[in-house]
Amino acid sequence: MTDSSALSIVVVSLMKGIADREGDPHLWQSLMGIQARVRDYVACLGLDLILDEAEGFAYLRQRPAEEGAPEVPRLVPRRQLGYQASLMLALLRKKLAEFDATSGEARLILRRDDIVEMMRVFFAETANQVRLSSRIEADINRVVDMGFLRRLRGADDRFEVRRILKAFVDAQWLADFDRRLAAYRSHASSEQAAAE
Repeated sequence: MTDSSALSIVVVSLMKGIADREGDPHLWQSLMGIQARVRDYVACLGLDLILDEAEGFAYLRQRPAEEGAPEVPRLVPRRQLGYQASLMLALLRKKLAEFDATSGEARLILRRDDIVEMMRVFFAETANQVRLSSRIEADINRVVDMGFLRRLRGADDRFEVRRILKAFVDAQWLADFDRRLAAYRSHASSEQAAAE
């Protein structure tokens, strides 16, 4: 493979989403070899390469407009998160922090039932548990699509919490987590009151 085709493959892959060491070791090795060229190339497009070698992931982020410079149109789309998806990300991030503090393992694996149970606490009591499970399942699929959870091969009901979540839900945000959980609980209570 030529150097320019390697650059093209790496940049296009990053524009499509997250690159990680485990998911595509060949792409990861290419990125490690040409990361300076990738940084220079994406900088021309108004993007920054965010690379965490220790955790094994990389992604592109829109660079903020410089003072007095015209704003570059967004190439990397922003995703608007609703209450349920943001709650799930917060709970997964907290679970990952607890896992890192207590376990020597590298990968946090959760069953679908674990995730559903983790979320169920924050929803209004409902007689229709099937509907609630369907809502949570839709959120799980959305979080998988966003790249924060990965289905394990051969086990559709088991997921790996991907470490890139640490970059999006940082330590400062996690420090405010209890305050946010109180807001989520309040939201769940108001939903329940409205349903009655």
